[in-house]
Amino acid sequence: MKRIFLFVLTNIAVVAVLGLVASLLGVNRYLTANGLNLGALLGYALVMGFGGAIISLLISKPMAKWTSGVRVIEQPQNADEAWIVDTVRKLADKAGIGMPEVGIFEGDPNAFATGAFRDSALVAVSTGLLQNMTHEEIEAVIGHEVAHVANGDMVTMTLIQGVMNTFVVFLSRVIGYAVDSFLRKGDEERSGPGIGYMVTTVVLDIVLGFAAAMVVAWFSRQREFRADAGAAQLMGRKQPMINALARLGGVHTAELPKSVAAMGIAGGIGQLFSTHPPIEERIAALQNQA
Repeated sequence: MKRIFLFVLTNIAVVAVLGLVASLLGVNRYLTANGLNLGALLGYALVMGFGGAIISLLISKPMAKWTSGVRVIEQPQNADEAWIVDTVRKLADKAGIGMPEVGIFEGDPNAFATGAFRDSALVAVSTGLLQNMTHEEIEAVIGHEVAHVANGDMVTMTLIQGVMNTFVVFLSRVIGYAVDSFLRKGDEERSGPGIGYMVTTVVLDIVLGFAAAMVVAWFSRQREFRADAGAAQLMGRKQPMINALARLGGVHTAELPKSVAAMGIAGGIGQLFSTHPPIEERIAALQNQA
C-alpha cells in the first residue's frame, strides 16, 4: 500500500513541477491559431521527456530507501554488516568510484544499486541474499552492482528514457494533429483541437509508450551482461559470478520497486519488456568470456 501511495504522490509531484516549468518557459503553447508550432512542441516534448526522467533519477536514492525499506549501515552492528561494508569499499576502490552508501533490506535474495552520481550511489542487499549465498557469491553480486555504478548505468538509462519519452510526446501530438485536421477538413468554424486530436494523442501515448518501454528494456538487458562482466573483472575471475547467478536461478528473487528494478540482480524471463536477460544467457555469456 505504501508503494502505491508513493507512486501516485511522486507522479503528481512530477506532473506539477513539469507543468510549472512548461508554463514558465512558454513551451506548452504549441497549438496556435495558425496550426501546430513544431518548434514549441519539440521544446515541450523535451521538457516533459527529459524532465520526468531526470527528476526520477534525482530522487532515485530516497525513493529506493523508502519503497524497499532499506536500512543504511551507518555503524555495523555485527560481523556480517562489517564484512558487507568492507566488501563494498574494496570493490568501489577497485572500480575507481566513491564509496557508496551501503544498506540492507528485508526480503528474498536480491540486491540493487541506484543514485544519480557515481561517487554518491547506494548499494543495498537483501537479508535473503545474506542467508542463501556464500561470501564469495555475495561479493560477486555486490561487484555486479558496483559495476552498474562504475559504468554510469543510472545516467545512461535516464538519457535513453528521456529520448524515448520525448519521441512519444512529440510523435503522438504531431500524428494527433494530422488526424484531427483530416477529420475536420472543411470545417471553417473549428477552433482549437478537436476530439480526433485528443483521442489519437491518448491512444498513441499508450501505444508508443509500450514501444519505447521495449527499447529501454533492450538497453537494460545489454547493460546486465556488462555488469556481470564487470563483476568478474573486479573479482579477478568469473566463476563466483557464475555461481551466484546459478544459485539465483534456483530461488525466488525479490520483486524490486519499479524505480530500481532495472538495477537489480534478479534474472528476467527474456521477454520484450524484461529488464534482465534469462539467467541461462547471462551464465553462458560469462562462460564464453575470454
